[in-house]
Amino acid sequence: MTVMTVLSTTPSTTPSTTLSTKLSTKLSAPRWPELIDAVRESGQYATTAEAERVTRIVLSALGGHVTGDERVDLARALPEEAARVVASQIPVTCPLTASEFVDAVAGRIQGATSATARWDVSSVLSVLPSLVGDDVVDRVLARLPQGYALLFGRAELTPAG
Repeated sequence: MTVMTVLSTTPSTTPSTTLSTKLSTKLSAPRWPELIDAVRESGQYATTAEAERVTRIVLSALGGHVTGDERVDLARALPEEAARVVASQIPVTCPLTASEFVDAVAGRIQGATSATARWDVSSVLSVLPSLVGDDVVDRVLARLPQGYALLFGRAELTPAG
């Protein structure tokens, strides 16, 4: 039996194939520096450190508001460091409106106003669809109160009354 024959008779779903598929999927996930660079560009932050600080604050605030399978899927799609920030948060018992969420983030950033916090929140959340995929973001938005879509850089259409 030649090597070619052995390879062609090996089942296509061996444990090692499944593992390598999972690893390649995880390796293709965005890395932390890519996320920070995207936020820095989106928010026009002067330094990488500032973009990283804002990213951590916004993701930690978001982590408490995203629950269930959506939280798990969001964490899986994010770089490992960002996933830890999201997953380490205790879920809130009463979700905040989008406006209250922005104000809560403002309370975490020294010297922030509602306007600057909205900029920060949008700078982070608006890069997520291109990094984690529209499907994950759609599902996250479906679980959040109305108004969050704008923070993710999306239009939020409401049915005509």
